Amino acid sequence: MKSDLSRIWPYLIITGASLYAGGWFHSQYVGRVWPFAAVPSGGGNADTNKSNDEPDKEDHAGQDHAGHSDANSLELSESAKKNLGLTEEYLQAIELKNYQQIITVPAIIVDKPGRTRTSISAAMTGIVTHVHVATGEAVEAGDLILEMRLTHEDLVTAQKDYLQSLGDRDIELKEIARIEGVVNLGAISSKQLLDRQYSRDKLESLIRSQRESLRLHGLTEEQIAIIDSQRRLLAEIRVYAPTPDGHSENEVRLTRHLLVLQDLQVQKGQFVNAGETLCVLGDYAELLAEGQAFETEVTQVATAMQEGRSVSAIVNSNGKLEKIENLQMSWINNEIDPATRTLNFYVALKNELMEDKLSADGNRYISWKYRVGQRMELGIPIAEWTEQIVLPVDAVVREGIDSFVFQQNGDHFDRVPVHEKHRDQTHVVVENDGAFFPGDVVALRGAHQMQMAIKSKSGGGIDPHAGHSH
Repeated sequence: MKSDLSRIWPYLIITGASLYAGGWFHSQYVGRVWPFAAVPSGGGNADTNKSNDEPDKEDHAGQDHAGHSDANSLELSESAKKNLGLTEEYLQAIELKNYQQIITVPAIIVDKPGRTRTSISAAMTGIVTHVHVATGEAVEAGDLILEMRLTHEDLVTAQKDYLQSLGDRDIELKEIARIEGVVNLGAISSKQLLDRQYSRDKLESLIRSQRESLRLHGLTEEQIAIIDSQRRLLAEIRVYAPTPDGHSENEVRLTRHLLVLQDLQVQKGQFVNAGETLCVLGDYAELLAEGQAFETEVTQVATAMQEGRSVSAIVNSNGKLEKIENLQMSWINNEIDPATRTLNFYVALKNELMEDKLSADGNRYISWKYRVGQRMELGIPIAEWTEQIVLPVDAVVREGIDSFVFQQNGDHFDRVPVHEKHRDQTHVVVENDGAFFPGDVVALRGAHQMQMAIKSKSGGGIDPHAGHSH
């Protein structure tokens, strides 16, 4: 018996050691290091064989940071914010505002009738002797434009007769002064003095009529005064830039009312007849926007004008859409265009001087911000909504049938789906449905770029189920 135990004892020791080593090996490595180690089917919780002091890596897979979803959130560096233009001005808390619902109609900038273009015609026949301005040059009211030598026979005759009457009156005045002294001495009767005085009165009356005749020929009071003082025929006339209606020359000079020589139709040495156009001046300080409303919009446009509502305009300025506020309608046409079935109405538009410079040759040129023929859109208010969330169009991005706003959340920007109640070219009215609240900070620009960044991060198009639980 002893010999039998001595023979099997080594095998028992080896078997026990093997069982002990196998159990230790299984507890340390199976399910943790070897990729092919697995828990048998139906073997219970997969966490049973995991060490308690080592974190479970799978527990963090797919988890989001606190307060936002990775799939709908974007972390921006300071340089990225600067690239998007997200300064403090464009990171603002949401406030409830009043919003005017508008209809937009196409419009075009046109002349202001009777004011924008002024034609200067020759008051009398003559030859152009000097031209002081060039086409496109800017002039102020009262500036000299050109000079003409008069050849009008009627004007020459009228001036000669006027000078003759002035000379005859001077003679009568001298004779009256001589006779008054003699009459006082009793040398002659007072009847002769009365006759001379009657002759003087007749000459005064004739001179007044001849002066009016010179005015009708186109001479100014200053030019007639020159004839009176110098006692010579006026051989040349000067043509000046006119003063706008309803303004004195002093007022115009104080405000520097600028005109543009739009069309110069004569040149030096040219003979012109009375009534011919010498030049055309453009006054672009005040223009009109001609709106075109369809028949279905006529009532709304007329109501807005009757109630004195302010009109806005959207114009493309240097590649950017600019909004002009607080414009007023001037009048509405009484006829609908039979061809286009539209009704024209007009809005007063104040222009802005953008450039005023001298060229190398000393000519002055100006440039206005708004130009005749430029297209724009007019916004006519038809209703007002109170206490609304109103955001710039750059703050709301559309992706298919969805719209999103980016809300600041610490160092991240969370994409929040919103419902658009109304959108125009500059603003979007977002429904106040609890997606965010007044006081929440949102990005007022760069929504499209951030949307593209989120799509790029996700590696393709937006998952329609992102952010939803099923």
